[in-house]
Amino acid sequence: MALIVQKYGGTSVGSVERIHRVADRVAEARRQGHDLVVVLSAMRGETDRLLQLAHEVTPAPDDRELDMLLSTGERVTIALLAMDLRGRGINARSFTGRQVGIITDSSHTKARIARVTAERIREALAEGVIPIVAGFQGINERSDVTTLGRGGSDLTAVALAAALKADECVIFTDVDGVYTADPNIVPTARRLEKVSYEEMLELASLGTKVLQSRSVEFAARFGVPLVVKSSFKEGQGTRVTTEDSDMERMTVSGVTGDQNQAKITIVGVPDRPGIAARIFGPVAEANIVVDMIIQNVSQASLTDISFTVPRVDLGKTVPLVQQVAKEIDAKSVEVREEIAKVSIVGVGMRSHSGVAARMFEALSREGINIMMISTSEIKISCIVDKKYLELAMRTLHAAFGLDETPS
Repeated sequence: MALIVQKYGGTSVGSVERIHRVADRVAEARRQGHDLVVVLSAMRGETDRLLQLAHEVTPAPDDRELDMLLSTGERVTIALLAMDLRGRGINARSFTGRQVGIITDSSHTKARIARVTAERIREALAEGVIPIVAGFQGINERSDVTTLGRGGSDLTAVALAAALKADECVIFTDVDGVYTADPNIVPTARRLEKVSYEEMLELASLGTKVLQSRSVEFAARFGVPLVVKSSFKEGQGTRVTTEDSDMERMTVSGVTGDQNQAKITIVGVPDRPGIAARIFGPVAEANIVVDMIIQNVSQASLTDISFTVPRVDLGKTVPLVQQVAKEIDAKSVEVREEIAKVSIVGVGMRSHSGVAARMFEALSREGINIMMISTSEIKISCIVDKKYLELAMRTLHAAFGLDETPS
């Protein structure tokens, strides 16, 4: 007998028929003797529908009220699944994030988990009840409802698995594992049997939509055994685990693309100490994540600073930057939205030389210009024109031998 946390995404619970299928899986796992905790997302499209309603009411809805609204989507699915299971004679009970003790900070719409008590889940398990938990939500210290950002149900599942010391956390989604690239863009992409926490964290943060990046970070920190599987067909899926020697044999494990980026350039910035802090301080205070930063060589005591932010945060970022640019006497602020980020990831990059040169040469052969570059030990990212993203992904997938089946 094992304690397993199962998480089902919006596509998996997108209709009553699909909720029945989830109930079938849960019932089968119970028949096998496992203790289960099930975490659910809202039905596919429900969060977007609620967001649209909010923006129809007001162009700039308050973040606290948005969280109150958006948290209702998961309550529907947990109640329906609990009803389905109870109708089969299986003792199940639905719980909100508040009821299971998911305590967060007060960063509404993208709160971070501070602690998880999980007392009511432990009580339910001791009674033989299957807890059905609303993902994506918690409460802050003032008992206000908070949400964990897009993909936050993954984080709920991993956090509960860590708190309960579960034997496994299985993320059921609409794909059957983690691939070397998005199969919709790169038809030759292959499913990976296993991937390291570090690689998965980079892949998730760089645009792979299989897992939320914060959930992978949480799993790595607490050593939560993580598996990604399909809700719609049987299979082994992909295991996210600690790094081993086999993983280093491949220079690159995956190629990702992210179209949800925007570039901001402050032109004519006075080149003196403290200016960077003046620019990025207000952005950080607004809880906006800056990705790449490039500063040009100073000429006549002036420089240009370019950086990227998520496109969804562009509306908040530009006024802040324009205000700072005015205060420091910069010449202008330029915005470019038609960009994308293409990245290669692999723990084998640590022990193989020439990876960056190979990447740049492959893109150059296709006439793809690189605007910005960012690197870490196991990834290289380039900002390119958005229209070239798919070509860049296919080119790099082939250049690093990912089209081939490993021997």
